[in-house]
Order: sequence, then C-alpha cells, then structure tokens
Amino acid sequence: MSFTKVLFASIALLMGCVVSSNAQPNHPHSPHDTVKGKNITIYYGRPYKKGREIFGGSIAPYGKTYRCGADEPTILVFSKDVTFGGKPVKAGKYSFFAVPEKDKWTVILNSNTTMWGTDHDQHADQDVVKVDVPVTHLSTPVEQLTMTTNDHEVTLAWDKVKVAVPVK
Repeated sequence: MSFTKVLFASIALLMGCVVSSNAQPNHPHSPHDTVKGKNITIYYGRPYKKGREIFGGSIAPYGKTYRCGADEPTILVFSKDVTFGGKPVKAGKYSFFAVPEKDKWTVILNSNTTMWGTDHDQHADQDVVKVDVPVTHLSTPVEQLTMTTNDHEVTLAWDKVKVAVPVK
C-alpha cells in the first residue's frame, strides 16, 4: 500500500471518529426546570434517584448543607416582598439550600446566587433567612427531584421526603 493511500485511509478514519463523537449527545448535567407562580419563580436542576439513598445517604447526608438540586444552586425569585416560613424576605433573587434531618429541615435563602452548588458553607455569611420546616415522609418515592409553588408555599419532594415552606 502506498504512503498516499495509507495517509488518505488514516485521514478518513480520523474524520469518521470526529463526526461520530460529535454526533453523540452530550449530557454532562441533570435536566433543569423552571417553575413559575404568580410571584415566585424557581430555577433548578432535577437529579434522579437512580436507586440511591438520597437523604441521610451520600447525596444529602443528615446535618450537612445540601444545594437542593443539581449543578448550580437552586434559585428562587420573589417578585414582591414576602414572608418565607414566617420571616420577612425582600423581593429579589436568592439561592436555596437546606440542612436535612430525619424529621425537620433547616431551609436557607442566601443572597449569593453565583456560587457553585456545593459552596454554601463558604458563603454562609450571606444567608438572608433560615427556617425550620417539618418533613413529610412519603410512602411512594419520587424518582426525580421536584419543586413546586402555588405562591402560598414552596415545596421540594424527592425520594421518600417532602418539605413545604409557607410563603405569604
């Protein structure tokens, strides 16, 4: 085989590999969702359970700050001043974290919305409010982290846990 034929075959093989690798979908992050109420908007990543133990396990250990979503922190936007779990919060954009425990969570709103999802503890001095909320234990697991709002509460449900923070 001549050098030209080998070179041509090598280039063709290389081009085929490049085209094939570019044709593969790239999914480095969990799916993201936006939930809109009249006065509350939630932006968050929606990881799946995938058979893992979530709360009290390696994903969200009890007593440790959890980012309440995947990738970047979950963001709550309030279009007007509210009370969040009975505490006043000004209209604006906040990151949403929690410290899960078996029967209650401490839910946190933080004014820093640009940190990477797991960096809350380095920015705890920017916490705006911390609210304790009870845990509802679900009999049927929720496979994908799901957040909702009806403008009267913000809820998070995943695995066998649901928490709701009242909003007025």
